[in-house]
Amino acid sequence: MKKAGTLMQGVLAFAMATILLGTSNGTTVQARTTNVLNSSDVGIGNLLNPTEVAEISDEEVAKAHDFAQDINDKARDEDDEDIDEDDIDEDESSNLVMANVSQVMNIRISPDDNSEKVGVLYKDCGGKIIEQKDGWTKLQSGDVVGWAKDDYLLFDDEAIDLASEVGVQLVSSKSEALRIRAEASEDADVLGVITKDGFVDMVEDLGNGWIQVDYNDETGYVQADYVDTDFRIDEGETVAAIEAREAEEAKRKAEEEAKAAKAKLTQNTGAVAATTDEARLLAALIYCEAGNQSYEGKVAVGAVVMNRVKSSAYAGTISGVIYASGQFTPALNGSVDRVYAGNIPDSCIQAANAALAGETTCGTALHFRRAGGHDGQVIGAHVFW
Repeated sequence: MKKAGTLMQGVLAFAMATILLGTSNGTTVQARTTNVLNSSDVGIGNLLNPTEVAEISDEEVAKAHDFAQDINDKARDEDDEDIDEDDIDEDESSNLVMANVSQVMNIRISPDDNSEKVGVLYKDCGGKIIEQKDGWTKLQSGDVVGWAKDDYLLFDDEAIDLASEVGVQLVSSKSEALRIRAEASEDADVLGVITKDGFVDMVEDLGNGWIQVDYNDETGYVQADYVDTDFRIDEGETVAAIEAREAEEAKRKAEEEAKAAKAKLTQNTGAVAATTDEARLLAALIYCEAGNQSYEGKVAVGAVVMNRVKSSAYAGTISGVIYASGQFTPALNGSVDRVYAGNIPDSCIQAANAALAGETTCGTALHFRRAGGHDGQVIGAHVFW
């Protein structure tokens, strides 16, 4: 059976059972102990990643024999019948509805253009018909339940044709772990494993007991006896889900912007050569202005001085900036000189050397003062701008 036939089979079965109905595969074959694994035998670590190839010893494979045989016995007891389009009557197939829009359409709480919007259907989304009246259709698509204008919907054969074109046939494992082979043979290399909760896209049911699947963009093969197939189409999205998604996106964007802003605030501004005396003078000012602040706050004060040294608006030397009229009170009242002549804490000397090396915790700020009286970046008791 080719892919198109499989998709049509899935769509028709889908229409019968309202939406998203899984259809069982066709052919029953002899059980093979080399393809089905038991989680209790292989260990949970091998089942966490469906794209990971599980390494299974011959002893572990032998232990799985009884498990595989049980599955095969159950499969033999089931009648195997293909779904034929002729077996589906018009009433059953007409239950399917598909969106007929280029981008998105609104779903409303009642059949009225002015009623509250409860969700949307995007291009190629589908659902099941609940009720129809006055050019409107009440439908369900995933979690969305509401009314849509018939002008933007497809019904009957048109809906089935579109669903068969845009839908996908998924293959999931009946067992805890199923090997995906590189060829339709039990002796072929193993590409990976489908776990109990994992699934892959179906390419084609070969009709000989093997199903061709798409596994991480590689063509693989699984035994039809050990899988379930499920035809699916895209579903709508509720207003609540949209708002939650947008809030999460806004949060992530804000976090990224904050991260970028922080990176900018700590981007090295370039080192400045200084003598030992100049470095000590800078450390003394840092102690006077931020001796009781965190190391981040100390570096910020040193960075302000260095930013001024690099700016054409201020003196081009460390001493010229520190002793400029009306700027740093500790320098003007003699506190800096007294500290310079005494003992300067190591943390202040370290912060001064960091600022001289171009490090900054306040970006290119040229000013700071006690926090609370100016907008800017607050670090401890100071605000920088």
